[in-house]
Amino acid sequence: METDQGAARYSSPTLDADTSFLLARASAMASAVGNRAVADLGLKVRTYSVLALAVEVEPSQRELAERLRLDPSQIVALVDELEARGLLERRQDPSDRRARIVAATPAGAALFGQARARIEDAQRDLWAPHSAPEIEALRAMLRRVAFGEPR
Repeated sequence: METDQGAARYSSPTLDADTSFLLARASAMASAVGNRAVADLGLKVRTYSVLALAVEVEPSQRELAERLRLDPSQIVALVDELEARGLLERRQDPSDRRARIVAATPAGAALFGQARARIEDAQRDLWAPHSAPEIEALRAMLRRVAFGEPR
């Protein structure tokens, strides 16, 4: 993690007041922490996210792309990688023959359980300087921004 001295050295009044920049920087920091937490499991934050959705909701590839805000070609590559490792499988969507559902295999669900515990520990460390009410307020605000959820 960056020291306060390093942050002050590169301080910019413009960027320090730019919400989008601050969100991008916080996202990059959280992704780096998450990537380190699951690296030895052969995952990154993106593959962890795909695995989480496959375990919890079994989305179509199109739904994965929409939820994760990734290009469909990126989703195909992520699903291919996890499928090759035996962690996911594609199934035909019974309500739409053209669509494929992405579901976790038992091995994928087990790996997700390990990864989730590591991600939670890493995030707990990252957010430790903040109170529980501050963290929940931030989550609520980010859900509104990310998904348009009402107050």
